[in-house]
Amino acid sequence: MARKAEELVRAAEALHLHGPAHQQPGPKGGEVIVPGGMFRYQIIVRSERLYVVQITCLGF
Repeated sequence: MARKAEELVRAAEALHLHGPAHQQPGPKGGEVIVPGGMFRYQIIVRSERLYVVQITCLGF
């Protein structure tokens, strides 16, 4: 799961090099399915943050 989050952060950095100067609407975020569950994320470009807003574990 950490590897997928790192990929998302790298993609956000490549798309939005200087977050505070970003003028367009931010991306909506999305969901990523991983073995045993999923997580939902939101990218806030202006504050240069990627938030994981929900983690769901299907295997107990």
